Amino acid sequence: MGEQSALDLDEAPFWRALMRITTALPRALEDQFLPETGLAITDYGVLVALSEAPDHLLRISALATTTGLSLSRISRVVDDLTRRGLVEKRKCAEDGRASNAVLTGAGLAKLEAAYPSHLARVRTSVFDHLSAEDIRTAGPVLARLAAALDTAPPTDDC
Repeated sequence: MGEQSALDLDEAPFWRALMRITTALPRALEDQFLPETGLAITDYGVLVALSEAPDHLLRISALATTTGLSLSRISRVVDDLTRRGLVEKRKCAEDGRASNAVLTGAGLAKLEAAYPSHLARVRTSVFDHLSAEDIRTAGPVLARLAAALDTAPPTDDC
């Protein structure tokens, strides 16, 4: 890797703020959300991804890509959600080596019950501090950064 120039006077505070957000925001959301709902933010993200998928089903590898989690992390989360009756694991019919995660009725009910708490925390932690113009401007920038991090190849669902 070639020599890189130091961050300039605009880049350095941007980077520091971004690092602060990526570490402090999940903790701020989790501190209230977990005791109120019994769900970690990661659990909630997995349930949301499954709720938005056709038939509430995603191949585990696709679920990892969708949530931005590693395969080992998503496997642990899905196993925990399965033990709690919120998700089922099913073998993929087209590929016996792969598994699907399926949102259960109990999982959907848990997600729906947790939504008001999640929404309130997201509003007080993020959106209450931004103007409509901030959101319109920052949204595409953040989406571009997120897309640049998506390095996993797409997978076919079963």
